[in-house]
Amino acid sequence: MSSSRRSPAQGSLGEFLKSRRAELTPARAGIEDWGKRRRVPGLRREEVAHLAGVSVAYYVRLEQGQAYNASNEVLLALARALHLSATETEHLLDLAKPSPMRPSPRTRPEHPHPRALAMLDSIGDRPAVLLGRRNDALAWTPTGHALLAPHLPFDVSDPRTRPSLPRLLFLDPQVRGAYSYWQTEARAYVAHLRRISGKYPDDSRLAELVGELCMKDVDFAAMWATGRVGGCTSGSKHFQHPLVGPLTVEFQIWLQADSPDHRLEVYTPADQPSADALALLNTITQERTAAARHLPPERETIGRVDP
Repeated sequence: MSSSRRSPAQGSLGEFLKSRRAELTPARAGIEDWGKRRRVPGLRREEVAHLAGVSVAYYVRLEQGQAYNASNEVLLALARALHLSATETEHLLDLAKPSPMRPSPRTRPEHPHPRALAMLDSIGDRPAVLLGRRNDALAWTPTGHALLAPHLPFDVSDPRTRPSLPRLLFLDPQVRGAYSYWQTEARAYVAHLRRISGKYPDDSRLAELVGELCMKDVDFAAMWATGRVGGCTSGSKHFQHPLVGPLTVEFQIWLQADSPDHRLEVYTPADQPSADALALLNTITQERTAAARHLPPERETIGRVDP
């Protein structure tokens, strides 16, 4: 029998199955309960086993972490029974992969690819940020920096000091207060971290980040405990910005072929008042840059990092 080790940040296959079973109602699963009182909020273990076509004993062993190397056929049957999304199914398959018994290595720092930096530089005055797999800011445009974290240094070239957007969202009062719908934003970040944790079980920096946030913020701990997994490529963000007031932006995430774990997030105004606010923010950014350099206002270029 093979064994596997999962980091606390990643969680286990059994924990994920239990969390998804608790979220699925009998009505959604197509199970008639005839008004009977249920002791659990979601499905029973035997109901999931029946829907997936596996024995109850085997499913119980999966939830208890006593069964290993489940086949893809069984895992996909469980995904269908639990009505998992495509992202959740991918996470389920990731969790089922055995991880060797060895100490977690120190994860190498992430560096932006030169082509990603060139694309970011070409965006110009629009707000944008290049994100690493843990949602660290690897690089950003001046207006992107001013939108997301104007109180922090612009230079993020040093991996030891570059900002973690999840850490800022939960632990930095200014960033936390800048989101009009903070709960929605926070749940999306946690769901992304959960998904990445399944893909990189030996990512020690991710484990440290999750452990720190669980210890320091009760909201993060509660969201992490739900086991929810997610990912998104577009959406809206609503700000109460400290410099220019309320604004709403639409965002689009572009995946990087040379660095699949890196994502370029580009923001566009959702309406005319937001466009005016972003224009004012860009003007403020240029004036501050010019004042710091004692030069005429010019667009600041992206700080480049050797790969």
